[in-house]
Amino acid sequence: MVPSKPDTAYKSREEQHIVEHAFERALWNSRLIVLLAVAFGIFSSIVLFITGSLEIVNTLTQSVDLTHIHVEHTDILIGIIGAIDFYLIGMVLLIFSFGIYELFISKIDIARAGNVFHNILEITNLDDLKNKIIKVIIMVLIVSFFQRVLAMNLTSGTDMLFMALSIAAICIGVFFLHKINM
Repeated sequence: MVPSKPDTAYKSREEQHIVEHAFERALWNSRLIVLLAVAFGIFSSIVLFITGSLEIVNTLTQSVDLTHIHVEHTDILIGIIGAIDFYLIGMVLLIFSFGIYELFISKIDIARAGNVFHNILEITNLDDLKNKIIKVIIMVLIVSFFQRVLAMNLTSGTDMLFMALSIAAICIGVFFLHKINM
């Protein structure tokens, strides 16, 4: 019986047929298609950060009336919370872009060399990437919920009860999500 090669063994270039080598090279290089997702993810993130900043500027210019020294507090909160939503979604796109780049292309050496490497880039597999993105998406949903709550007109005791129950449900969900991740 001839001993089989271990799973970690691979054929050298000389052991491969030319067609096999060409196919494997093309297959391996096809991973570079994720550069489109990285580039457009970064571009979208930049757009969202700019949009969030413009949302804050727009909110402040529309909500503050210096001629009568009047400030619309609720409008300011709604606008700023909306901007936070843009920032959080921009962060999701950054995490996604960094993660797929590191998983499919290469580690981001400049971040590691400059001692600015943070756990945001600690992505070793798709599950790590998914978990990081899910956490930020949950925060986006919570912030979006509170933005809508601020815009609501509470007219009855039932409205206030449902709002309180909704907030309690979110708090319980976040508590258990944090408990699971520990």
